[in-house]
Amino acid sequence: MRADIRTLNYRQQTHVSLSSERVAVSCYRCVATDAVMGLIMGTFSMQGKQVNYRKDRVDDDLELSVVCHRPEALEQLEAQSNFNKKELQVLYRGFKNECPSGVVNEETFKQIYSQFFPHGDASTYAHYLFNAFDCSQSGSIKFEDFVTALSILLRGTTTEKLQWTFNLYDINRDGYINKEEMTDIVKAIYDMMGRFTYPALKTDTTKQHVDAFFQKMDKNRDGVVTLDEFILSCQEDENIMRSLQLFENVI
Repeated sequence: MRADIRTLNYRQQTHVSLSSERVAVSCYRCVATDAVMGLIMGTFSMQGKQVNYRKDRVDDDLELSVVCHRPEALEQLEAQSNFNKKELQVLYRGFKNECPSGVVNEETFKQIYSQFFPHGDASTYAHYLFNAFDCSQSGSIKFEDFVTALSILLRGTTTEKLQWTFNLYDINRDGYINKEEMTDIVKAIYDMMGRFTYPALKTDTTKQHVDAFFQKMDKNRDGVVTLDEFILSCQEDENIMRSLQLFENVI
C-alpha cells in the first residue's frame, strides 16, 4: 500500500511540478481523478490482502447491525454500479474500517484526505471534493455515495467521468464554470500541493492558468464554460483522455 501511495503522490506532484505551459494544462487534466484515487489506493484500499469473502459476509452482517447507516444490499449496488459483488465487499470493508458509523462527515473526510498531501493544505480542495461525493447535499457521504462516484471515476464512460469532473468545478451548481469558480479551484490545488509547486508561484500565476483554461474551454467566448464545451474541449486533448484511463484497473 505504501508503494501505491508513493506512486500516486508522484503522479499528483507532476501535475504542478512542470513548466508554466504544462502547469496551465494541469488545471483541466481532471485532477479530481488522481485525487480520489489517492483516497482509494491508500486509506480505503484493501488490495494485496487476502480476503475471506464468506467470513466477511458474516462479519458484515454482524457489524451492520450496530452502525448508524445500513447501506443498500450488495446485489442492489452491483446492479447500480460497475462493480461486482466481490469488489463491493472489498470496498465496503475498507470503508467501514475507517467509518464504523457508516457515514463520513466533512471533517473526517478532510482528515483522511490530508494524509496524502502532508506538505500542503488540502482542506479547501477536500471541501469541494466532499461536495462532489455528497450528491444529495446531506452533509455526509454514505457508502452508496462512495460507490456511485467510484463507479463513474473508475469504470464510467468518458462522458460520465467528464461530467463528474465538471460538477466538481461547478462549485455553485448553476450549470456553468465561471472564472471565479476556476480561480478558487486552482488556488485550492496549489494550496494542496504546497511546496511541490515548481517553479515558485508568482502573484499572477493563478490568473494566467485560469485564463489558459478559458482560452481552451470557452468556445463561444461568453465568459463561462458549459458542460458541452468542457466535454468537447477535453475530448480534443489527448493528455486529458489518457488521464481518464490511468486508474481503470486499480480494483
